[in-house]
Amino acid sequence: MTNRLEFVIGLDGGGSGCRAALGAPDGAVLATAYSGSANYTSDPDGTVAHILTALTEVTSLAGVSFDRVKEAPAHLGLAGIVTHEDAQSCAARLPLKNCRISDDQLTSAIGAFGSQDGALVGVGTGSFVAIKRGDSVRSIGGWGLQLGDQASGAWLGRLALQRCALVTDGLATPSPFIEDVLQTFKLDANRMIAFAQKAAPADYAAFAPNIFDAASQGDPHACDMIRKAAEYLNLCLDTAGLIDGEGVCLVGGLAPLYAPWLNERHQARVAEPLGTALDGAIRLAWKRAAT
Repeated sequence: MTNRLEFVIGLDGGGSGCRAALGAPDGAVLATAYSGSANYTSDPDGTVAHILTALTEVTSLAGVSFDRVKEAPAHLGLAGIVTHEDAQSCAARLPLKNCRISDDQLTSAIGAFGSQDGALVGVGTGSFVAIKRGDSVRSIGGWGLQLGDQASGAWLGRLALQRCALVTDGLATPSPFIEDVLQTFKLDANRMIAFAQKAAPADYAAFAPNIFDAASQGDPHACDMIRKAAEYLNLCLDTAGLIDGEGVCLVGGLAPLYAPWLNERHQARVAEPLGTALDGAIRLAWKRAAT
């Protein structure tokens, strides 16, 4: 058996981390490994470094030298891959010789639905909705925090600080949640400004769990932010035009928390995903090996 067909590689990279799997073409997963965040738009150098770390670790765990997997069919689904040029640029910096790189929306949809169809709502540090029908995946969102990522952890966290600024200026009514956030900056506007000047999406997203907690307790600002986020997700699902038999999967750290905020017609479609984005990546790698 040649090196090319001896193994396959799947990798999922996003704001919360990078996961790699080494598999055999017969469908067995030999090992998995984890590394740091991998968003190619916000941190291309860090993304490449974390991919290499994950690949080195997964081969080590499988007891395989890295040289033996360099020609293996590989599929990498990465956050921040917006254009074909992004994919080519990233691939050129990796030692893999038979590698396809896509955005993580494709791998997430394939992992969640397999051969089935439906809409995937992915909400973590970033956000997107992917509509899968057959081999076609149409994406909504995924524009990044500068242009979109509505409902994401980063979007919510930034919105929370914007509310804090309005309250500080006397333009909005305080609430317990807003007061708690202001306390993290010791009620010092300059500290909050300094944070915002350097904050990465993951830094903003760290506020998101507390926003959901506050919303569950009826905090008016938190409820309003979650409501606005859910309006966006409902609009995306309305636009998807789902038909009978097509489900909705909620994936990512925050997406399941939005379930009770979705319109009832969308809630009725919610189903557990068949697998993860990493499952989708390695599934696509196996398909690549079969061609």
